[in-house]
Amino acid sequence: QVQLVESGGGLVQAGGSLRLSCAASGSIFSINAMGWYRQAPGKQRELVATITRGGSTNYADSVKGRFTISRDNAKNTVHLQMNSLKPDDTAVYICNAITNRGYWGQGTQVTVSS
Repeated sequence: QVQLVESGGGLVQAGGSLRLSCAASGSIFSINAMGWYRQAPGKQRELVATITRGGSTNYADSVKGRFTISRDNAKNTVHLQMNSLKPDDTAVYICNAITNRGYWGQGTQVTVSS
């Protein structure tokens, strides 16, 4: 079992920045990759960014060049640095961890005002 706790969401003006964190606990040795997804009202959940155990990253086209995913292995934490935020980035951001199955956090709200 893996438990995920997100933090760092909030309200920010367009053009601003936020940093999300996701702390993993439990069977962390079995985690192969972690990532962030987001879900806006009335929309499907979509991938934002992922990072593998080896450090390989993948980003949605909509966030490339603005968001950076990183991991602190010593603290079992994944971060998502979000810069140049846009109102379209408004969503609940949800942390994900992959072992032999997927685990999800509760999510943290990010609201970008115009």
